[in-house]
Amino acid sequence: MTATFPDISLSTERLLLRPYDEADIPELVEMMNDDLVTAWTGAPRPYTEATARAFTTGGAAAERTSGRGLVLAVTELLTQRLVGTVQLQNTDWRIRGTEVGYLTASWARGEGYAGESVLAVVRWLFGSLGFERVELRTAADNSASQQVAQKIGCISEGVLRGAGLIRSRAGDDPEGRWVETRTDLLVWSLLPEDLDDADDADGSGTAAGEVYETGYAPYPDYADYSAAAQRR
Repeated sequence: MTATFPDISLSTERLLLRPYDEADIPELVEMMNDDLVTAWTGAPRPYTEATARAFTTGGAAAERTSGRGLVLAVTELLTQRLVGTVQLQNTDWRIRGTEVGYLTASWARGEGYAGESVLAVVRWLFGSLGFERVELRTAADNSASQQVAQKIGCISEGVLRGAGLIRSRAGDDPEGRWVETRTDLLVWSLLPEDLDDADDADGSGTAAGEVYETGYAPYPDYADYSAAAQRR
């Protein structure tokens, strides 16, 4: 029997992390067509309504039912506006380890939402599911993503040379076509004791928030696709 993550939602003081649904399509399309999302992820460009519909009605849930990982929409708790995505991927159930990815809508950047949502997921993994390792990989030039890793207490482990792909406009033309180039990936990790040390220092050990089941219906026959894409 394939091990899978439970069908859950998580909440923090400001955010609700939950499965995607069709009501998210308009905001998802807007978020994914941002130039920075295109540059740092492998998401389709343009990201169409059809792509968003296929993802929200099947692709996201298939990540969970396949055992590969978990995809959660990140929304503001009060307004329910879509803030971003957190995804678990490349999960190894034998060693209780997984890789976390994230992206943030352009309007929501600079508010600390990425770190807050990732920490909620990591604390849930360690505290409720007995996971022992969470890995995070950032493109060498993606300083914003690296700042998130540092702020949540990740430990830098090294560099995977030429292990990722990023995109940029040809000739730096803002209207030019997107081209892929190879990049190094920085590897970061979190272990349970890393969060224990941080919580002892700042008294935030209860910041994981509430966890509850959602009853989200999976569509396991959907083709493999990652909302957070291959690498941030």
